[in-house]
Amino acid sequence: MRTRIVKACGDPVLDGGIMEQAARIIKEGGLVAIPTETVYGLAGDALNPDSARKIYEAKGRPSDNPLIVHIAREEDMDAIAKDIPDEAYAAAERFWPGPLTMVLYKKDIVPYETTGGLDTVAVRFPENPIAREFILAAGGYIAAPSANLSGRPSCTTAEHCRQDLDGRIEMIIDGGEVGIGLESTIVDMTVKPPCILRQGYINEAMLQEVLRDVGSDDAGHEVPDDSRPKAPGMKYRHYSPKGKLCIVQGERDSVISEINRLIREKESRGYRAAVITSDEDKDRYDIKAPVMVIGSLDDEDMIAHRLFSILRELDDMGIEYIYSESFDTPRLGKAIMDRMLRASGNNVIRI
Repeated sequence: MRTRIVKACGDPVLDGGIMEQAARIIKEGGLVAIPTETVYGLAGDALNPDSARKIYEAKGRPSDNPLIVHIAREEDMDAIAKDIPDEAYAAAERFWPGPLTMVLYKKDIVPYETTGGLDTVAVRFPENPIAREFILAAGGYIAAPSANLSGRPSCTTAEHCRQDLDGRIEMIIDGGEVGIGLESTIVDMTVKPPCILRQGYINEAMLQEVLRDVGSDDAGHEVPDDSRPKAPGMKYRHYSPKGKLCIVQGERDSVISEINRLIREKESRGYRAAVITSDEDKDRYDIKAPVMVIGSLDDEDMIAHRLFSILRELDDMGIEYIYSESFDTPRLGKAIMDRMLRASGNNVIRI
């Protein structure tokens, strides 16, 4: 299969021909990678069981890992979900379009292949204008997990999609680098109180302003091997670079000293190592290894935006061991560290 890469700008007039071509692929059962404001998504027809199977196959994704259904009109939530609580409508009014996914009870129109065999469906209304135009052109209901091979860092550029999916899908729509860089927040609206299943850009404090009471499954949202995950990211290892990632946590001076020691030890044995650090600490590493600056500690958005691209850069460099500082910042720290812990397989050194 030849994968075409086409550029789009978000203007419905200029992009009309592109969207028509991409929509035809979806309606014929094919797959298209698309930009959203969070990460690139791998899109198929959410109401076509065969499309869901193709998504799982292209990604190498387990078929019990549910897909997120993307819509481009808020009222379309009622077409695919039932018994929708008032809290869901309130959250949609406040945060849609945007990086919020809600788990609701599905209607029969949504096949079990899309939901990973569950009676619930994860629904999102993205903000990105290219994504919204594409969704409407393709029929209004798009299943779109992140457009990376299963287990790899998510894609924040069209080039990342090409690296992972070239020859596996029909088209990649290049909408430039994404804005946020972390996947959407997922909230389970089928329980009381609603519960955060995956941390994201919309944090717990923001949700509480609308929902008043919201829980968080931070204590351990890994699910047993014989159970079905209710949302993406709950069961299988995600976001992993090819090199072994280790997070070093503790007092700042001690963390830097330990990472310096660890990298020197690895290099003395002939391994290629690197560090992920902040702009504030970049000059404190007395090593020959690459020092990858993720952003300033005062700029949480940049840290989130850079995370997956840095992991992919390290892959391109052939790095075998990666040591990272912890970035538990006030607003986005839970989402950032959720991705880093999963990428490392919870490989943490506490000092």
